[in-house]
Amino acid sequence: MNFDTWEPVYERILADFGYDRAGDERARDVLGVILESTATYEPRALGIEGQTVAVVGAGPSVEDEADRAADADIVVAASTAADRLRAVGVRVDCMVTDLDKNAETGAELTRSGTPVLVHAHGDNVPAVEAFVPTYDPAFVVPTTQAAPTDAVHDFGGFTDGDRAAFFADHFGADGLVFVGWDFDDPSVDPEKRQKLRWAERLLYWLERRRGERFAILDGRRDGIDPIDGPD
Repeated sequence: MNFDTWEPVYERILADFGYDRAGDERARDVLGVILESTATYEPRALGIEGQTVAVVGAGPSVEDEADRAADADIVVAASTAADRLRAVGVRVDCMVTDLDKNAETGAELTRSGTPVLVHAHGDNVPAVEAFVPTYDPAFVVPTTQAAPTDAVHDFGGFTDGDRAAFFADHFGADGLVFVGWDFDDPSVDPEKRQKLRWAERLLYWLERRRGERFAILDGRRDGIDPIDGPD
């Protein structure tokens, strides 16, 4: 996903939530400055190209579906899904986080040689400043949803989960397997529910771009407002 393609969708997300683009850019630059004197992780080293990638969300079904993640070639876990998979003995090859829940897990993973996509956005600058210096930069992939820079990447996506999917797509995954996703989780607050609606739309966009059909969208497509127009 190049930024020229992503930017119009990003602008729609900003408008829908009332977020400030300048805030995202400021957070991106803070993250870049923290890491500017060190080499960060080269994502291609993860070896995603041609592989089946499990994109693991933090929904209620993670543990019940963990065997599907274990069967994948590469496991990319969003946020607390990393802890929950490891608790049931499933390896995590990469974590995607905006540092809002289990930032300490990200630090532990980088120090043990597991890459972590660290995302900076408008309202997590304090977390970026507090936690990123505790990470091993050699296993950090810095990301933004605003325009990328030489130091901070944008592979597309908005929430931790759908950013994990866009990341896997960007680096040539042959197939995506979705584990631990629940678009209708009744326990989430209204803002999170709105984010899940966007995650659903973004994955629908991604499957159409890939010429695939993601099983987690089965039975839901008719209710999704397509980002790229009607079928």
